Amino acid sequence: MSDKPVIPPSPSQSDYEQSETNPPEDIFAREDPFALFEHWLEDAKAKEPNDPNAVAVATADADGLPDVRMVLLKGFDARGFVFYTNTDSNKGQQLAANPNAAMCFHWKSLRRQIRIRGPISQVSSEEADAYFKSRARDSRIGAWASKQSHELESRFALEKRVAQYAAKFNIGDIPRPENWTGYRLDPHRIEFWRDRAFRLHDRMVFERTHSRETWSVSRLYP
Repeated sequence: MSDKPVIPPSPSQSDYEQSETNPPEDIFAREDPFALFEHWLEDAKAKEPNDPNAVAVATADADGLPDVRMVLLKGFDARGFVFYTNTDSNKGQQLAANPNAAMCFHWKSLRRQIRIRGPISQVSSEEADAYFKSRARDSRIGAWASKQSHELESRFALEKRVAQYAAKFNIGDIPRPENWTGYRLDPHRIEFWRDRAFRLHDRMVFERTHSRETWSVSRLYP
């Protein structure tokens, strides 16, 4: 095998021209980033084959070392963007040490991307309880059985814990574990990126320093 790095081929000119066949809406006419996000998410739900609400979440530990993983967005409104996890997981511990995060949505079929940054806080117990209750029963049992991010000696050990909690709760109610909750990212910066021909992409940024402030809007070079 050659030691030379494998460089994937660049998109052809026809690929770029295809993206310009039906010029998209003028995103720069928008004033509300949440409305624009909702519009793009609805487009993704209609066209992305798998998990249109999948998002990369980046965190950093107390030493500033970054980490990133894919999660599923489970809600958003003017307060921010919500996902759920085990607080004892790597991301939970990192958010406890450094309560700031970044998100990146990438919808390949739409040639769109959204980047979001801001402080993180836990959702209320009531909100977490309501979402946990809406999950499939097996997923709720899995939340109890999984010591997320901790070392697992074997697949059998995980399946054994699942069976133990399934027996424990039997057909009764399954409460939310204390170490499982939601996190809300309060966006201080939201960037909308859209593919355009010959890498002359559109980039629109909404920015504020506090959630009660009015957004400032700017356009960036690609």
